[in-house]
Amino acid sequence: MASPTPWSTDEALDEPQRWLAASPLLDLQDPKLRLRVQSLVQLCTTDRQKALALYGYVKRLPLARRMKLRPRTAREVYDAGRGDASDKATLLVAMLRIAKLPSRIRAVTLSGEILRGMAPGSRGAYRPIVEVWLQERWIGTDTYIFDAACMAAARQRLRDLGWEWGYGIHVNGHMLWDGHEDAFLGGVPTECDLMVTGELGVFNDAGHLHASRAYRRQFSLLETLRWTLVAPLVDWGLRNLRSEAVRPIVHTSRFN
Repeated sequence: MASPTPWSTDEALDEPQRWLAASPLLDLQDPKLRLRVQSLVQLCTTDRQKALALYGYVKRLPLARRMKLRPRTAREVYDAGRGDASDKATLLVAMLRIAKLPSRIRAVTLSGEILRGMAPGSRGAYRPIVEVWLQERWIGTDTYIFDAACMAAARQRLRDLGWEWGYGIHVNGHMLWDGHEDAFLGGVPTECDLMVTGELGVFNDAGHLHASRAYRRQFSLLETLRWTLVAPLVDWGLRNLRSEAVRPIVHTSRFN
């Protein structure tokens, strides 16, 4: 099946059957991935339950930013047990498709302001929203990106600083997805989110996105290289956030 053209207005792009096939990064016949999906959905009786089980698994993987020269396959992300937004999106789409649930990535561009505290000086980035076909419509979420500890710590940090946006989220952003409606880290639909500056289209995986004309027009090679080089700094910030969420509170007596 030919890869869909992300900048096309062809209504066929919304046909769910178009979004079930394998791709260079979606290794749907991988035995380890298939066994994991089977174990996660074996007790599920509805498509929504299956989607939530797979979403929950990917969400629990720690958000981490590593230097990489190419997008990773779903199996590589699974083996790593952690990943950045693109990594986790690729893995989630692969697992959903293995479970016969049509799914895809809708990429939006973000203002650099939402990355305050995480990537200082950034002019912007993109975010992969995973959309899954449920209840005869596409339902999207990006809340799978942040594991619970990282999300809770980021929200608390924003409150402490008095910021509305930063660390990749809105202070009142959604923490979880219920499988019924869209849920976003920005707290509102993307068309109402002041931090969303545009849309790049719909894609199979991160590699499909990076190869598109829409992506190359938006992000220069130099900017992509910069993101690669600052990856260790971003990862340090994420680990620091997560450690705050799990750090025990030490109660001291006034008599000590």
